[in-house]
Amino acid sequence: MKPLTSINYFFFLSTCSTCARIIKECGITSEQFEMIDIKTGVQPDHLQHMRSLTDSNVSLFSKAALKYRAMGLHERELSEEELRDYILQEYTFLRRPVAIIGNAIFIGNTKKNIDALTEAVKLIKG
Repeated sequence: MKPLTSINYFFFLSTCSTCARIIKECGITSEQFEMIDIKTGVQPDHLQHMRSLTDSNVSLFSKAALKYRAMGLHERELSEEELRDYILQEYTFLRRPVAIIGNAIFIGNTKKNIDALTEAVKLIKG
């Protein structure tokens, strides 16, 4: 695995049509990004790097995951450590996609986020 510095990352789910649309819409390529399919599992060093670029694990955690309600997690207040552990145990708990460009992180698929990501990708391309 490449070191987590000066590399752009794109964490996505290969079976997700929304992720595929965002990759195409933003012009994301494997020449500019290390493309990481989260279905193979989220690595602790990757999650730690993501966490270092955001305010908390809450912003990385997906409450839309089917297992969130199925496991009764919606009935509890989860700690930062628990959120981290659930993301590492089950890839669906990571909000997707996640893009890292330098020290900037783009989490999720909101229009505002994707617009910002698209602009950042344009800057990479020059």
